[in-house]
Amino acid sequence: MSVTGLFLILFLTLHVTANLTILWGQEAYDAVTEFMGTNPVIQLVVPVLALGFVIHIGYSLILNLKNLKARGPVGYAGGMKSRSAGFDRRASQNMLVLGIIVLGFLVLHLSQFWIKMQWQHLTGGDPENGYLLVTGYLGTPWVAICYIAWFAALWFHISHGFWSAFQTLGLSNRRILPVLRIVSMIYSSLLFAGFTVIVIWCMFF
Repeated sequence: MSVTGLFLILFLTLHVTANLTILWGQEAYDAVTEFMGTNPVIQLVVPVLALGFVIHIGYSLILNLKNLKARGPVGYAGGMKSRSAGFDRRASQNMLVLGIIVLGFLVLHLSQFWIKMQWQHLTGGDPENGYLLVTGYLGTPWVAICYIAWFAALWFHISHGFWSAFQTLGLSNRRILPVLRIVSMIYSSLLFAGFTVIVIWCMFF
């Protein structure tokens, strides 16, 4: 699950980088969406990305079911508290809930954008103009608020998941782990800021 999680974080990084071109106007954004919609390499990556999501979500559900089964009908009476503090502790305790929220909005996002743009390219349909679609949809106030809330859930999920993935892969000594936690906070915050800037720009420009 750690490998698929890091792969999806890389995708989000590329996704926000590409979408930030909307700040430079319609011509720049249209060029990027045209490239992404017609480039054969990117089209090959799409099913790999979808498989990554399926594996990540499926494995997380399996792990949570195993934990519930091992715990039994009665929760833990005591034990050592997590040494993670503040936001990270709350994120670690609610990763499944955060993942479900992210998944729900992902389905909405794909239905509003990917289906109307990239899918039309793949099926020979008539794709909508990406710039007009994004600015029109994200420029709607209630949609913008919902998307920012979604990005906040992503921030919580990634701020814990990023460093936790490296820990799972073996980088868990006392010197590296605090650094990874700081990097995770910075990285997830940059992703949140990038996506949020796009939404705010669509609302006011």
